Order: sequence, then C-alpha cells, then structure tokens
Amino acid sequence: MTLYAALWASRDWENTIDAPEPPYQAKTFKGAQEVPLFAWVAIPQNPRGTIIGTYGITGSLENQWFLRILGRKAFAQGYAVVLFDWRAHGKTALLSPTLTSDGLYEGEDFVEIAAQAKAIGCPAKFWFTGFSLGGQLALWAIKAANERSEEISSAACLSCEDIGGAAVICPSLDSNRSLSYLVKDPLGKYIEQAIAKELKRLAWRIHEAHPGAIDPAAIERANSIWGFDNELVIDRLGFSSVEAYYEASSGLKILPSLHKPTLIIYAADDPLFDPTIVPDLLSARDRNPNIDLILTPHGGHVGYYSSKQGQAQAGDPDPWWAWNRVLEWCEMQRCRGE
Repeated sequence: MTLYAALWASRDWENTIDAPEPPYQAKTFKGAQEVPLFAWVAIPQNPRGTIIGTYGITGSLENQWFLRILGRKAFAQGYAVVLFDWRAHGKTALLSPTLTSDGLYEGEDFVEIAAQAKAIGCPAKFWFTGFSLGGQLALWAIKAANERSEEISSAACLSCEDIGGAAVICPSLDSNRSLSYLVKDPLGKYIEQAIAKELKRLAWRIHEAHPGAIDPAAIERANSIWGFDNELVIDRLGFSSVEAYYEASSGLKILPSLHKPTLIIYAADDPLFDPTIVPDLLSARDRNPNIDLILTPHGGHVGYYSSKQGQAQAGDPDPWWAWNRVLEWCEMQRCRGE
C-alpha cells in the first residue's frame, strides 16, 4: 500500500477526484518567533469552518499531492482551507533560514496561522491536520492551544473555543524507536536513505537562499535523517543529543495532555514506524477520552487507497479512504458543537 501510493497513485491522483483545485491565494503568515510561513488560502461562500494542514518530512505545497487532495475535498464540502509550507520547506525556506523543530515550535505556528486566518475571513472552528511528521506537528498544535488558552483569547480575536481539534493520518509518534527500526529493516533502510537525500537537498536550498545561514561542511556530513538533525538542528534548539531532541518532540508523550477532540488514523503495518508503538498508542487512547483512534491492521504509511469494493462499503466517492474519514469526523464534531 505504501509503495502503491508513492509510485502509482501519486501520478494518477487527479483522475481519481472530481473536485477541482480551490481558487488559492498566496499568503505569508507569521508563525512563532515571527518566522514567515508561506501558505495557500481559499475561502468558499458561507464556509462552515477552516482546515489548516501541512505535509510530512519533505516536500512543498507544489508537489505534496496527498495534501492537495484534502484541499480539494475540504473546499468542495464548504470548508475554508489553509495549506502551508512548514519551517524549512517549500517557499517558507526561501523566506527564512529557520530550521525544523518537529513540533516544538510548529505547533505554535498552527495556532498563529489560525489567528491570522480568522482575521482575513476564515471562520471558526479551526481544524488542524497533517500526515506522517506533519501529523505530529498538528498534535503539537493542540498542545500549544491548550497551553496558550489565555494568550489566544487576547490575540487577533481568536479564542480557545475557536480551535475545534486535530485529525491526523499516520503521525510520527516516537522518532527514537521508529528511526532505529527503520534503518535496520531491509526495505526501511532504503526509505531512510531516500528521505535523507531529500533533507540534504532541502538544506542546500536554504544555503543557496540564505548564504551563511548553514555551514556547508555540516550539510556535507548530514547523510542520514539522524545526521541531518545532529549536524543542523539540535544545536540551534539547545539539545545535547538527537535522542534528547526526539524525546522532547515525541508525539506519543503529549497525547495524554490533548484537551481538544483529536482523531488519529494509524495502520498497524506502517513500515516507517516501530510496531511496538501500537500498544502505547492504544494505552494513550484509553487514558484520554478526547482521542478517537482508528487503528487498522493494514494501510501502510499514508496509503489507505481504497478499491471500488471498499469505496462502496464505506460510501465514499473516491479511493481516498483516510481523508474521507477525516472530513466525516470533522463534520460530526462540527454538528456536535452546534
């Protein structure tokens, strides 16, 4: 499923969905620490809420087709849509040399975007979403909203009640375990190297856009995911080791503190993540009534490509099973709040 989505569905996705591309307008928001964040914004007539989303470990708005499917489907269903290049990615990387923090600051970025989006006409409630590492960022957004409830109330007319919740697909939850698992797996080690090459390309792009911001020798040494974070990220964030950084930014550890409705769609056979995370995820769900977990035995990593039979069984108009569940859940939460 993972390979099918990456190698085939990525080329054919536009033929699988009837909804057109929304009439996006480019917009630059200010995130935490005043970091500029490039985004696409589309607001339909009489919007029923706003979905704010981003993608995984590498990419840009232009090539992240899976996120663009969400944008089309959400806009067609009457939601305002804000899709953004997160820190060090896409056009955001051209605006600022600020590197990633795997949620520690990106969570606040989501909240800042919501406040500024409301000021330009995107209505509450706001739903934060993402997949893979982007899913971890969206979970941190709910934590940031929890911790900043008083500050949110006084900022840009955004109240804590304006934040609806989060819905994420195959989120990264424990980088220490999963990265160790990935590099030891026969297929996983090739996936890891492919991601590492993209991260290195990302770093060179920042170096070219912001000369002097990144040491080129450090980029040369960054030949793995761990190496990227070790050479380029942890010193700027004040961590003594990559392991300490991954522990601090873990999505799994913040699940008990999420006080907004949160949907997690997760596949037990996800090849990028350590299978031992699944029992811990189930335990976190059991301890927090705000978490709705859809744990499937199959689906791969951000796969969930549904057959015609599966579409008929679920009552879906297209093969994008996971996004259909996300939008279905957001609508259910919206109706509950009315």
